[in-house]
Amino acid sequence: MIEGELEAMILRLHHVEKWPVGTIASQLTVHHSVVRRVLCQAGLPRAAAKRASMIDAYLPFVIETWERYPKLTARRIYDMVRERGYPGSASHFRHRVSHLRPKPRAEAYLRLKTLPGEQAQVDWGHFGKVQVGRATRPLMAFVMVLSYSRAIFLKFYYGQSMAPFLEGHVAAFEFFGGVARVLLYDNLKSAVLERRDKVIRFHPTLLAIANHYRYEPRPVAVARGNEKGRVERGIRYVRESFFAARKWNDLADLNRQALDWALGIAMARRWPQDDALTAADAFEHERPHLLVLPGDPFPAEERVEVRVGKTPYVRFDGNDYTVPHRLVGLTLTIFAGVGHVRVIHQDEVVAEHARSYDRRAQIEDKAHIKALVERKRKAHGHRGLDRLHHVAPRSEALLQSMAERGFPLGPAVQAFLRLLDAYGAVEFQKAVEEALAQGTHHPAAVEQVLDRRRLEAGGLPPVPLELPDDPRVRDLSVRVQALKSYDTLEGDTEDDDEEREEAREPEGP
Repeated sequence: MIEGELEAMILRLHHVEKWPVGTIASQLTVHHSVVRRVLCQAGLPRAAAKRASMIDAYLPFVIETWERYPKLTARRIYDMVRERGYPGSASHFRHRVSHLRPKPRAEAYLRLKTLPGEQAQVDWGHFGKVQVGRATRPLMAFVMVLSYSRAIFLKFYYGQSMAPFLEGHVAAFEFFGGVARVLLYDNLKSAVLERRDKVIRFHPTLLAIANHYRYEPRPVAVARGNEKGRVERGIRYVRESFFAARKWNDLADLNRQALDWALGIAMARRWPQDDALTAADAFEHERPHLLVLPGDPFPAEERVEVRVGKTPYVRFDGNDYTVPHRLVGLTLTIFAGVGHVRVIHQDEVVAEHARSYDRRAQIEDKAHIKALVERKRKAHGHRGLDRLHHVAPRSEALLQSMAERGFPLGPAVQAFLRLLDAYGAVEFQKAVEEALAQGTHHPAAVEQVLDRRRLEAGGLPPVPLELPDDPRVRDLSVRVQALKSYDTLEGDTEDDDEEREEAREPEGP
């Protein structure tokens, strides 16, 4: 409030002296708004004088553009007027046009009520990431809420691929003891492959499980999360009531705790439609209205075709699983569930493993590895026989004679190969022929002949030849050739002797 004397002075200066508002304010040391208020209260119109702005010429364009495209950002419109010659800054432009954006009309929503057993809502909730060995996996919660009773099913998985998506449905139906007639989904890739307006192309696997349990899959409209608000609030309730500050050892332990929570705390909460009832009371009323479960559960497995490389392993989800070595080079089918991996070849289960969520791990069946080692051992024996046959053909008769007498051929082949490496192919072949001629069919007899021939020749004991650990070198076979054609080089002619003598005579003086 200002004094009457000051108010009278303001009116006199304005009407008599014709002073403008700014001059009166500065001379009387009051704010210009005080002067304007006094003049307005006296019945004088508010001054409408407005200073021209550089943006005035562009305002009609801004208003028209926002009427056509109400969701367009102020930054984009600023770029458009800049292209049309506007010289001002972006901050000044946003300040001047902020009141021009059309305000969306508030939308009223109906409070939906569903019949018992009529509807359930499904969605995934993301709960961070978990380190599993060398892999980092997303921790996802599959949540299904019955719209009438608000009963909640909760189960955690590493990821949200098709296998946990299907397994979550099967587990939820068994938890509730029945199936709702309609299941609402968000526009998940596991549910909706393509959507154009009202035309929807469902995932074929979703249609398969829906046909199996006789329910209707129904996706909500795009950007309409309110249509499945009960599962959205259910996920928020899971975060606040169950997962916050929760301690757990592994996924199995977490799911055990989740089941206890869903049967206990979640069922004991107040039912929104009647404060006197709990969700468990409403669920007991809803249970008889659910669809009856079929006799067999839906096969909740993910199907992938893989090819076996040079080693007897198939790769799935970043890990390698063994298969029988006879399937190397073939294309097999993997059926992977949440906890297992089955490998199929021509309708036959050739391998089954516990699923690993690690990365670059090798999951092996001992029977597969044992069969491969046995095959390699036999193959090594065949290579040894082939090498002996090439360097000493008579060794085949010696080994056959030993087999007829009941001697084990494996150690004999290894002993012969050791003697071959120590004495060479020529001496070994001669020793084999002598042992056959004497009728002593045993590796020790061949070794005795080789030692005797070495002593007779005045040679030193054989030095083991250190070959590189490479099967291409160790299994190299060289057939011994006859050297009689080179014997003519041992004798020299008389002319050759004379030529060498002349070459050694020094030149005379």
